[in-house]
Amino acid sequence: MGKHVIVGAGQVGGQLGEMLAGSGHEVVVVTRSGSGPSVPGLTRVAADASDADRLAAIAKGADALYNCANPRYHEWARDWPPMAAALLTTAERSGAVLVVTGNLYGYGPVDRPMTEEMPLAATGTKGKVRATMWRDALAAHEAGRVRATEVRGSDFFGPGMSGQAIFSDRFLKPLMAGKPIRVPADPDQPHSLTYIPDVVRALATVAVDERAWGRPWHVPTPPATTVRHLAERMAELAGAPAPRVSAIPHVVMRAAGLFSPLLRELEETRYQFVRPFVVDSSAFEETFGIAPTPTDAALKQTLDWWRAR
Repeated sequence: MGKHVIVGAGQVGGQLGEMLAGSGHEVVVVTRSGSGPSVPGLTRVAADASDADRLAAIAKGADALYNCANPRYHEWARDWPPMAAALLTTAERSGAVLVVTGNLYGYGPVDRPMTEEMPLAATGTKGKVRATMWRDALAAHEAGRVRATEVRGSDFFGPGMSGQAIFSDRFLKPLMAGKPIRVPADPDQPHSLTYIPDVVRALATVAVDERAWGRPWHVPTPPATTVRHLAERMAELAGAPAPRVSAIPHVVMRAAGLFSPLLRELEETRYQFVRPFVVDSSAFEETFGIAPTPTDAALKQTLDWWRAR
């Protein structure tokens, strides 16, 4: 059993901490407030993740250091660079493998299924931030200063989701009630969705397998489908009325962005939701022998979680 330090206790970090602690590892979850799961084998620590000295002291003797932090969406350009730098410094001082929970923003607008070999050609601020984070980590890895890897998923869904995400309360409440569902996307465009437990499993896998280090990986993700199809299938599984799904007009989103920093930031990544956005995760699946959770099983588990609340 090893020592695993997780920065962030949100939808991914919290579930990762529970899984690793349940497997018998020593787990430390670091958040600014000291929040996180309350389970045997897991210690919660309050610390500023941009404070390299404090973080390095917490991670002393760690085998793996996971970046599962999630700064406020509209403040990435300010908040990510100091945190990413502190995590790199901590990995170097502690010798822990640095495992980054990444995303697909760094690729920028695409016109084909995304693979890990595609260039990081982001044109927007948030995509450039994420691309720089990985380039810095990879440079440190290649220089022999750290061992690093990054796990990239598409839009998450599954137990624990909140906010604007697919199958969060904002989506499931009207779906279950047979009310209209409006989404900030074209509901008929193929779009990959990544199941949160698959993200957690991928992070735990790459942390301890040296074949994973020094490159990024796509989380095992099922074949792309449409938001409309997923809503219809969820309704069928739940015994709910056939859903009525429509897109929020772009002009409405732009107007709402005048008053909401979060909605304003969605304009930069609008390309992901108005044309096909498809992930190819075959490299991870073939290398580690791990397939994505079948979509129906993921939907049922998400539904069970939502009902249990």
